[in-house]
Amino acid sequence: MFLNSIILGAAALTVTGVGGSPVAKTHLFKYVAVFSVDGFHATDVKKYVAARPKSTIAQLLETGYEYTNAYTSEPSDSFPGTVAQFTGASPRTTSIFYDDSYDRTFYLPSSNCSGPPGAEVQYTEVCDYNDTLLFSGGIDPANLPQELVKGVCTNIYPHARLRVNTVFEIARAAGMVTAYTDKHPAYDVVRGPSGTGLSLGYFPEINAIPTLVNTTIQYDGLHVSAFLDWIHGTDPANSEGTLGGRIPNLFGGNFQAINVAEKQDGYGNGTNKPFTPGLLATFDFIDQSFARIVSALQAKNIYNETLIVVASKHGNAPIDPAKYAKINPALVTNATGVDILQQTSDDIAIIWLANHNDTEKAVANLQKQASALKIKNIIYGQALIDRGFGNPLTDPAVPDIFVEPIEGIIYTTSKAKIAEHGGFHQDDRHIACFVSNPSLQKRKISTLTSTRQVGPTILKALGLNVTALQGAQIEKTAVLHGF
Repeated sequence: MFLNSIILGAAALTVTGVGGSPVAKTHLFKYVAVFSVDGFHATDVKKYVAARPKSTIAQLLETGYEYTNAYTSEPSDSFPGTVAQFTGASPRTTSIFYDDSYDRTFYLPSSNCSGPPGAEVQYTEVCDYNDTLLFSGGIDPANLPQELVKGVCTNIYPHARLRVNTVFEIARAAGMVTAYTDKHPAYDVVRGPSGTGLSLGYFPEINAIPTLVNTTIQYDGLHVSAFLDWIHGTDPANSEGTLGGRIPNLFGGNFQAINVAEKQDGYGNGTNKPFTPGLLATFDFIDQSFARIVSALQAKNIYNETLIVVASKHGNAPIDPAKYAKINPALVTNATGVDILQQTSDDIAIIWLANHNDTEKAVANLQKQASALKIKNIIYGQALIDRGFGNPLTDPAVPDIFVEPIEGIIYTTSKAKIAEHGGFHQDDRHIACFVSNPSLQKRKISTLTSTRQVGPTILKALGLNVTALQGAQIEKTAVLHGF
């Protein structure tokens, strides 16, 4: 991808502070806390600090590095966005393209690996025992895709889908305690291929609540309570695993409320697209949550020993409400004129074809409908390889075609949202990213940055072996600038 050349040379860069002073030598931390505020754009940071100059976010930036030119994964779905941060790698290396994808070598759930290979791979609420319950019972193996592993039909848990390890596995192997929370039990993926990466997982099912801003704030409150419990070495009820009474050296999770507020309330039409009142109030909730976390760290006398990382999995597009429009994704499917195994659609359409030989025909047919489908770009063939997505002819996880609509177009039939993510647009991928600790001097770093760099940075901050992170080594992903 276009970031690769930047990241290859990142280690050779010298970053200076606002006064031109050189970056301090690497400081080792006892704890790292990593948070994704899903939907938090890079442009939102400036807007929020201007609106709330005495906020906790503003205070964190006073002793931190803000990466003003940071980008999340392509595609910008939550699942590859999460995996990128904790593996240091992109989908071509991890095999995680989306939370709803396809693999040509997998078999349908509960099929005993019978019938022709090829199956949809859903790591969403559909994996749960009962996704109508907030604590759904976790992952039901009967809902997992299957694969023949050394001749044995095996249920493929999300963590087993990964082809490279995670920072959580490396921390655990070093005797550290780890904890993570997210919106589905399928975020078990961060455990890594060994399945051992988490001392404790906490995965209340977001699908069990109404998709409203207020209810999502309440849901996020569960994550905040978990963070506070962990800072006190306590296991929340309904946890998977235990901290053993210890404060986790590496912990984190996400916030969903901004994501929902952007999809329902969005931004205003004025200059610089201001926050709507509902969106601003939701940012205030996030800020108050950070204030509670900081207070808890201070109360335990570990704030100075903790590196706080805020890096969003994704943004949402469009920020400009005037650009929004929707198109039925079935029209994209039909326009290909060929047999399709799987199409995943948001503000992108990702297509796995039944026959690779139909690629040119499908693309030609889509191009004929480019105006009606508001298509900006179609990525396939050699362009797919050159952009860093891998080769569908040799890798069963790689899609055949990406259909990129013009910014603001969402391939959906939903009437409940005015923005979405998953695509390659600036508003999807240009995200908030900053780190904070009292030992850091305030800096704004404008060098092109990838959220893949979060993983190696976590390891370096904890004094662990950065070269042990397999995906980062494969893709030569450097630590964040300043470390």
